[in-house]
Amino acid sequence: MASLQHLQTDSKIELPLHLSVIHIGKPNDRIPPDIDVSGFPDSDIVSRVHGDIRVEGGIYYLEDTGSANGTYVNHTPLPPGNRHRLRAGDRISLGKGDKMTFIFQMS
Repeated sequence: MASLQHLQTDSKIELPLHLSVIHIGKPNDRIPPDIDVSGFPDSDIVSRVHGDIRVEGGIYYLEDTGSANGTYVNHTPLPPGNRHRLRAGDRISLGKGDKMTFIFQMS
């Protein structure tokens, strides 16, 4: 079981077990998000189709899908299309300025 802990609100989001690709973003008519961040503070910096978490053989990967404001892992920019293998404790920031921040957790 994996989850994202939103730092700004201390909210925990369980990652769906039945999906191999988990879309992160805001409601849109292209690809509806599995993790909808529109209710969080500063969600205006997050793209509608921001990024994906892919699950392959129990390993989680994060990919930026061409977001306008970028995705950062442990304060390092993640180039669009590149995947980062997530490890427990990784800090994920959607957009610049560390305003929408999650900690990846495994249980």
